[in-house]
Amino acid sequence: MRRFAAVSWIALPLAGALVLSGCSSAKSTTDDLQIVKNPTAARPAVSPAVTVKPAGQVLGDGSVSAVAVDAKTATLVVAVSEPPSLRLYDLNALASPPVNMPLYGKAEKLSVSPGRVEIAEPGQGVVQQLALPDRKLTETKTGGQPAASIVVGADRLVAMGAAKDIRVLPAAGPARTIGGQLYSADDVVDTGDGVVVLDRLRTAVFSVDVAAGKVDEGLRAGDGAANAVADSYGRVLVTDARAGALIAFSASPLIMRQRYPVPGGAYGIAYDATRSLAWVTLTGRNEVAGFDVRGGEPVEKYRFPTVRQPDSVGVDEKSGRVIVGSAAGEGTQVIQP
Repeated sequence: MRRFAAVSWIALPLAGALVLSGCSSAKSTTDDLQIVKNPTAARPAVSPAVTVKPAGQVLGDGSVSAVAVDAKTATLVVAVSEPPSLRLYDLNALASPPVNMPLYGKAEKLSVSPGRVEIAEPGQGVVQQLALPDRKLTETKTGGQPAASIVVGADRLVAMGAAKDIRVLPAAGPARTIGGQLYSADDVVDTGDGVVVLDRLRTAVFSVDVAAGKVDEGLRAGDGAANAVADSYGRVLVTDARAGALIAFSASPLIMRQRYPVPGGAYGIAYDATRSLAWVTLTGRNEVAGFDVRGGEPVEKYRFPTVRQPDSVGVDEKSGRVIVGSAAGEGTQVIQP
């Protein structure tokens, strides 16, 4: 059963709590969500050189663009930028060489449902699906620049980036598109209590009524919304890369529940539902921090030094191991808290 965490505090100014009504448009002169004239998507803070040995073990090298864990098959999936490919590791035998699988282009996002990994390759206009454990890749040509793909019931929802909409791909029947209000559709998250889309250009989140085919209300998500993940309490957790914060929104209705300062370049995020831990990478410090999000405010439980430029993070919910990917070519880090 899903439940909401207590709402007892807001630790940063509420400049990010402005609501966008369903009738607003990107051209409106009173758009409270557009905070600058020419918005740009938040980028990770540039990491300094590593001065502290990374915790745990580091697997291989190469620039990592995304990581994901399929707990059902104990598979660690690492997307490498050059050449564009996947490395599949057996979590029960990390010392064994990975299986390498070529991709059409660089994978920007990996999303997992049990026994299946969705792979968004925006440069090629393709979303691929990796079936596990048989390691079979199938593709869907979406065109445009698909930024993320998830499975919701019998449908797949694809956030289409600069196209400013979400593509709904049913198991049978024609595809349809949900648009309106968005500057960019950069990620889509199923909270269990509703679907939320992340708009990095607008640094905002919007609820999505998939059945009705419309984008509903939106809320500012800090000064530089970067990445998002669902937790166990019907919420979406968002990192604010510019202001340095972890923000929690309920999805139905869309309400900012928490805003907690996380200095150091908060960027990547992953969630461990078994332990109620949100893992956030701090690219300005080469660190990853684990926050218990069960209560009225996050409580930091762990902090570890990482490889340089830790832009991506994943977690193995079975063992609690944290996986950090270096976008600077220093490989994949595995930490056992």
